[in-house]
Amino acid sequence: MKRFAFLALFLLGAIFAAEAQYGYYGNNGYYGRGRSLVPQAETPDKKPEPKTADEIVDDEMPAIIEAAELNAFEEAVVRTSLTHYVQQRIELDILKLNPDETREVLEKINLEHRQELEAGLPPEKYQAMIQLQENGYNTKKLEKEKRKKKKNKS
Repeated sequence: MKRFAFLALFLLGAIFAAEAQYGYYGNNGYYGRGRSLVPQAETPDKKPEPKTADEIVDDEMPAIIEAAELNAFEEAVVRTSLTHYVQQRIELDILKLNPDETREVLEKINLEHRQELEAGLPPEKYQAMIQLQENGYNTKKLEKEKRKKKKNKS
């Protein structure tokens, strides 16, 4: 009888030790340590890639078209011009020139861009584009100015 009790306690202890060491199989799978038998590799956070000039222009064009009320031809002129000069600004950013050189090159880029827009757009739409540029392409400010002009005309 002593042997049977000793054997039963020994087996019971072994079962509890095994369960504590490896976990047990429950209703929803393994629990405890048994779950971590396969090491999980951590994936490093990827930095988002910077947008290309085309992507930047594509994101902004719907608002610009609506704010400046551009037709299809004017849209093509503005899209081409913006893409070209946004690409130049991206390249300038990559060069990392000193502040004075950067300022000079940006002024030259802005002047060329304005001249190209002036040549390709009617005067009222050119002025709307200049206002958009000065407002950082914030179309809400341009819409407010249009409303004020309409009220003043009435």
